[in-house]
Amino acid sequence: MNKYIGIDLGTSAVKLLLVGSDGGIFNETQEEYPVFYPKGGWSEQNPEDWINAIVRGMKTLLVGTDPSEVKGISFGGQMHGLVALGRSDEVVRPAILWNDGRTAEETAYLNDAVGRDKLSAFTANIAFAGFTAPKILWMKKHEPENFARIAKIMLPKDYVAYMLSGVHCTDYSDASGTLLLDVKNGKWSDEMCGICGVKKEWLPELYPSHAVVGTLKPEVAKRLGLSPSVKVIAGAGDNAAAAVGTGTVGDGACNISLGTSGTIFVSSGSFGVDKANALHSFRHADGGFHLMGCILSAASCNKWWVEDILRSDHGVEQKDMSALLGKNDVYFLPYMMGERSPHNDVDARSMFVGMRPDSTRSGMGLAVMEGVTYALRDCLEVAKSNGVKVGRTRICGGGARSELWRTVVANVFGIPVDTVCTEKGPSYGAALLAMVGCGEYASVAEACDACVSLRSAVLPDEKLVKAYEKGYNVYRSLYPAMKDVFKLMKNMG
Repeated sequence: MNKYIGIDLGTSAVKLLLVGSDGGIFNETQEEYPVFYPKGGWSEQNPEDWINAIVRGMKTLLVGTDPSEVKGISFGGQMHGLVALGRSDEVVRPAILWNDGRTAEETAYLNDAVGRDKLSAFTANIAFAGFTAPKILWMKKHEPENFARIAKIMLPKDYVAYMLSGVHCTDYSDASGTLLLDVKNGKWSDEMCGICGVKKEWLPELYPSHAVVGTLKPEVAKRLGLSPSVKVIAGAGDNAAAAVGTGTVGDGACNISLGTSGTIFVSSGSFGVDKANALHSFRHADGGFHLMGCILSAASCNKWWVEDILRSDHGVEQKDMSALLGKNDVYFLPYMMGERSPHNDVDARSMFVGMRPDSTRSGMGLAVMEGVTYALRDCLEVAKSNGVKVGRTRICGGGARSELWRTVVANVFGIPVDTVCTEKGPSYGAALLAMVGCGEYASVAEACDACVSLRSAVLPDEKLVKAYEKGYNVYRSLYPAMKDVFKLMKNMG
């Protein structure tokens, strides 16, 4: 049987998946690497760490496999990161990541001086602090000597693809998050390149997500233990790849991801723009489009609560939190890294609200899950205002492994929540894209139909839906009440 490798280049680790042409998983592994925080709100990584982690992981992944059976490799990767390469393709500086918050000034310049209307016309989106274009402007202003060295601008997964194939490439879904792509027409925006001082030759060639961009370089193939005939397929941004991995393709399908960040992803066969520009309008890996709301902190909030605050391996007993469903009067704002959708506020902070002497760890733990879910509901409400109808959703990501959290989502959203049999996130979607690129399937939709099946569903409970509707109305009033306070807190720093 032919086999395919899906690589998910995440924020804290790379996940590698070995998948057969029927969608069955043969092996998987994960290798971690560090994130560096040079200053408050900054977030960086060394691209060399990504490559070394992949090489380490490949040795484990291929144990017991005939390397000649591997036909293709593709990627899902953290979006928006700025990887700047010099004239010899050397990395100019550490990559600035998607959750880096240093670009408040540049983001304000793009939205206010250039103008939201113009940005939306050029790219279908406005500027968010995590996007690539504001990072380029920041580098131009604060590191002019590094900016002068730029010969290529790449996204994280595309740097990996380049190191494997020697081809400077990107795909339409990942490029959509740079604020340099004309999303509607599928080409780099001349206007945005001019605004950001970017030369068109700095930008990689654009490919469909399932397109073959090249094969493994011989020296790389030897290092990975694979044949140089293995095809390298463009891949997709992590959210689009995760959507493929859950079969969220075609018109009107929805996926919620509870990873480090959280997203609500609604696919569409036609181009559309959120009137308020609170959601992202991107191209999808299936060849269509999607609207997406992204909150910067999701499962990472729960990780912080359990590991850093409770200093526990397992947190609070699930049954203790389950008993509080629909009754919890503690609220949590999940803005650990500021917030993207729908507030676009780098100054926003996380907080607990409603504490009393009888408040418990169970209530606070459940509030974390509820707060993240309410924040995603904020994004859904914006989608609804654009005429989008979501009657059911699929779910993925580390947080989705919790039945309790899936129950919270089903009742806060008031819709059934489906889990898939094979929930491996972007790495599985990447493997499916590799299959399409190598000819196993004729289209992304066909690959999803053949390989993705549903395992179970959590249905909403009428009483809980009503309770959470009241809870959401309280939650949605908290950010407006605190917005000016967050700015005061920033000025104290």
